[in-house]
Amino acid sequence: MNDWIQLAGGAVLLYLGAEWFVGGASALALSLRVPQIIVGLTVVAYGTSAPEIIVGVQAARGGHGAVARGNVIGSNIANVGLILGVAALVRPARVDGALRRRELPVLLASTAAVPLLLFDGVVSPGEGAALLLLATGYSGWMIRAARSGAALAEARSDARSTADAADAAGAPRRGGTLRAAATAGVGLGVMLLGGHLFVQAAVSVAHAYGMSDRLVGLTIVAVGTSLPELVTSVIAARRGHSDLAVGNVLGSNIFNIFLCLGAAALAGTVAAPLRSLAVDLAALVLMTGVAAAFIRSERTISRREGAVALALYVAFTAMTIARG
Repeated sequence: MNDWIQLAGGAVLLYLGAEWFVGGASALALSLRVPQIIVGLTVVAYGTSAPEIIVGVQAARGGHGAVARGNVIGSNIANVGLILGVAALVRPARVDGALRRRELPVLLASTAAVPLLLFDGVVSPGEGAALLLLATGYSGWMIRAARSGAALAEARSDARSTADAADAAGAPRRGGTLRAAATAGVGLGVMLLGGHLFVQAAVSVAHAYGMSDRLVGLTIVAVGTSLPELVTSVIAARRGHSDLAVGNVLGSNIFNIFLCLGAAALAGTVAAPLRSLAVDLAALVLMTGVAAAFIRSERTISRREGAVALALYVAFTAMTIARG
């Protein structure tokens, strides 16, 4: 029971820390006159992947590479099935046609890279460094490409939704550079503590109940680290901006592979026989295909489609638990 309490407490600290960190960092960047579009495309994007990065690095350093690997794969599946599905159920999400041209090719390429990286059974430190370089290059490319008025408006909406989510998590109201820096600093500290407690408890739960590190990473850890994105997307959807969930999910999935898997590979060993990951990788490819189908053109993701995505996620979770 204590492990479950610690697990829940760690998840709450991860959520609160992430919202405070992203909200404070965004406010700090804006107060330093960093253009809003750069804040939306870098600070927010990197910040919302921070829980996955922290948990993945701590798991890999502790010798639990399966937790780190399962966290990346499970979070990407949860982002499409759980987060995008729930956001569309709250309010149908409009799809910006530019996503198909910008993010979709990168999403498909990054997803295809996962089985290629694990083809020899391990993601090496060199491959991890290459993934981090790809994350940096992708960010730079996005900033250069996003010069239209529509992209600027999208970045502003991202910043507003981030601020709303930070407020909902109890972060101090934005009020100057010093307060923004303090909020970001406190958020980072809380997130680091939450990540430590969360990984510790997740591994203890796995051992106590005969669960594998893979199962914990794909389910409990994946959902726990996706809480900030889930809350932000639901808040945005309730306020009529469910379209933001589409961009957030795609960006988060790309950064999860580039940043989280890359950082984990540098921090420790991320290894597994490719054959043992067949079902997990098939589910990742399937859910990425669902995301691609949703953004195939400028359209609206209906509540029915959101329900289908959510049902697929529930089915995957049930099958994963049944397999152990």
